[in-house]
Amino acid sequence: MTAEHASQLHDVPAGSAETIDEALGARVEDAERIVFYDGVCSFCDGAVRWLRAHDRRDRLYFASLQGRTAEHFRHAYPDAFPADLDSIVYVDRSGDTPRIEQRSDAILRLFEEAGGAWALLAHLRVLPLPLRDLAYRVFAANRYRVFGRLDACTVPTPADRERLLP
Repeated sequence: MTAEHASQLHDVPAGSAETIDEALGARVEDAERIVFYDGVCSFCDGAVRWLRAHDRRDRLYFASLQGRTAEHFRHAYPDAFPADLDSIVYVDRSGDTPRIEQRSDAILRLFEEAGGAWALLAHLRVLPLPLRDLAYRVFAANRYRVFGRLDACTVPTPADRERLLP
C-alpha cells in the first residue's frame, strides 16, 4: 500500500462516534454506511439517485458534504475525513472499526454495494491508485463546467427522505 493510499483509506477509532450520534440523533446512529457527496453538484445529485435506485438492501444513507453530518464527521475524524468538497466519501461503520474511503476507492466500494454486474467494476482496483485518483481529480475539477450546479435542492421521495441525513 502506498503512502497516498494509506492517507486515503482509514480505519479509525470509534471513540468520537458517540458525539456525532448524540448531536445528530438516531438516524445518524442507525446509519452504518454513509455516502457523503457534493450537494450542489448536478452530477453528484444524479449519482446519489442512481445509488439509491441500486441499493437493493437499503443499506446506504446519504449526506451532503456541506451539511451538519459531514461537519460532525470532519470534527470527529479530522485525520481521515477530507475538509474539501472535491471528494466523494464513503463511511462504513458496520464493522468493529469505522472505515473512511474517498475518491476512487469510495467509488469502487459503492459499485460493490450496488451488487450484480456493477460489482465487477470493483476489479478496477488493480489499476494503481495514483492513476485512478488522477482520473477522479480531473473529473471532479470539471464536473461543474460539464454538468452544472444545482440552484435548488432536489425534492426527495418519502422513501429517499428516510435515507438523507442533515
